[in-house]
Amino acid sequence: MKAVIVEDEKIAAQNLQRLITQVNKDIEIIAILKSVEDCVEWFSVNPHPDLVFMDIHLSDGASFEIFDKVTISCPVIFTTAYDEYALKAFEVNSIDYLLKPISRKDLERALSKLKAFSSKPYFDPAMLSELVASMKTDTVRHKSNFLIPHKDKLIPLSVEKIAFMYFENKMVSIHTFDGEKKHLDTSLDDLYKQLDANMFFRANRQYIVARKAIKDISMWFDHKLSVNLTVVVPEKIIVNKSRVVEFKEWFTR
Repeated sequence: MKAVIVEDEKIAAQNLQRLITQVNKDIEIIAILKSVEDCVEWFSVNPHPDLVFMDIHLSDGASFEIFDKVTISCPVIFTTAYDEYALKAFEVNSIDYLLKPISRKDLERALSKLKAFSSKPYFDPAMLSELVASMKTDTVRHKSNFLIPHKDKLIPLSVEKIAFMYFENKMVSIHTFDGEKKHLDTSLDDLYKQLDANMFFRANRQYIVARKAIKDISMWFDHKLSVNLTVVVPEKIIVNKSRVVEFKEWFTR
C-alpha cells in the first residue's frame, strides 16, 4: 500500500511515518508534502496513492483548499491538533481523523476502518468532497487574545489590535495599529494556525497580515502583488504569483 503524508511540521511528519511503519510495515510512504501549494502540484502530476494522511492546518492555509483545486480520488485520514471541528463528519466509511499527538491505538483504529472500507467495490471522491464541504462550515474557536510575556507579567493583546506579524531573528514580532511592537518566542506557522483565516492571511514566509490593515495592493514584477498596509512595515510584503489567486479570493470573500 502506497501512502502520502501531508504535514508541515518536520518532526510531526517523521513521528507519523515512524508510527505507520511500526503499525503496518506494508505501508510505503512515497511522499511527504508540506503545503497546500505542494499538494496541488503533486496530486496534479502524480498517480494517486492508496491513502493520504493529511494535516488540517498547513503553513500556507487550511488543507480544505486543496480539494477546491484538485480532485483526490483516494481515502484520506485527517490529522489535527484541534478538537473544535465537528469530527463526526469523519465517521463515514474509512474516512477518519487522528487527534495529535497521534497514538498507536488511534492509528490502528483508523487503518482498521480503511481495511473494512477496502472490501467495498469503489471509493467515491464525491463523498470525500461532501465531507470536506461539511467541515468547512464547522465553527472553529480561534484566538481572540494573546498573552505577551513582559518581565514578570503576561500582557493581554487582542487580535483585533494586530495589523501584521513579522518573523525576524528567529522570533515573531507582532505589530499593532497604534504602533506597538511585541515579541513572541514561537513560529509564524504556529501563530497562523491559531488565527481566524477570515481576518488574517499568510502573505509569505515572513508576514501574516490583517485584512483591515490593508490599504491597497500594487501589481509587482513577474505577476506578483505588493500588499500595502496602513501602518509602517519593515520591508515590502510580496505575494508570490502562485498565491495571487488565493489572496484575491481571500480578500474579496
